[in-house]
Amino acid sequence: MLIGLLTAVAASACYGTGSVLQAVGSRKSARREAAAASTTGLTQHGGPSLSSTAKAAVTWEFMVGTVLDFIGFGLGALAARLLPLFLSQTVISANLVITAVLSIKLLGIRLNAREWVSIGVVCTALVLLATAAGPEGGGDASTATHWWLLVASVLVIGGGTLIVRLLGSRAAILAGLLSGLGFGALGVGVRVLNGIDPFHLPTLLADPALYAILVAGVGGMYLHTVALQIGSVNGATAALVVGETVVPGILGVLWLGDSSRPGFAWMAILGFVVAVAGAVAVAWFGEPEGGAEGTGTASDDGSTAPVRATGAAKAPEDGTRAPDRAAAGG
Repeated sequence: MLIGLLTAVAASACYGTGSVLQAVGSRKSARREAAAASTTGLTQHGGPSLSSTAKAAVTWEFMVGTVLDFIGFGLGALAARLLPLFLSQTVISANLVITAVLSIKLLGIRLNAREWVSIGVVCTALVLLATAAGPEGGGDASTATHWWLLVASVLVIGGGTLIVRLLGSRAAILAGLLSGLGFGALGVGVRVLNGIDPFHLPTLLADPALYAILVAGVGGMYLHTVALQIGSVNGATAALVVGETVVPGILGVLWLGDSSRPGFAWMAILGFVVAVAGAVAVAWFGEPEGGAEGTGTASDDGSTAPVRATGAAKAPEDGTRAPDRAAAGG
């Protein structure tokens, strides 16, 4: 249990740091296109195009963040096999705390009192979950179930990508939620994957769960990148937390045999519900009125000042600059 918890915490640290670095890279790319007055970076609905997302992915910040994501994935996969999913996924989702704290420095985002309280609620819930968690289930599932996992992953990622592109700039939270569902499917797939213990390559390659992991992982990363480009980094990450925690946690209990310690079921349920509620609160309180949180536009001295993630504010006709969120005291 201790090794699993330490592994999950390390995965959380990698994911949280990676999310902020990816946000920095994504928004740096978006600022470059805005400065060049380019319209090719957006779809007709105001969302980022595949081209702009690809450009974001080649910034050094994004690449370092992606490396951390891969490390986090490996650690998270190990944690998913050592802990009940409702515990491992929730601890990993605590990267929200790391994301929020790092975004203060790297993205110029200022957290209000309600956001800090919400983060404290999430941390308290994690303590409850860690206290109540029992042994993980066996993870045995039929081949048909593995196929259903693959089909569900394709539908979530494929259908979700289409909907997000149609909604454009309004889809930040939805993109974060769908990316979370993708990462949740990835966690379930890792748990049920055949050919791992003992390792047998032909069995591994023949398992539909392996391809569900690939689809959910790559698609989840793409949707998360889109969410970071068009919305609040904290809001998108909080929505991701809900997606990657709720469904895997429920499936782990109902399908894979995960359980709490005897007599601690109430604490596990309470911790799970409070953790999700805290994440939703961060998403809700982290969104300024009328749009997404500030990104951070570089000034001449290299510092950053928050602006809206969906693009630079339109200048008034008299040439003065419209006040951004930070200047307004938001």
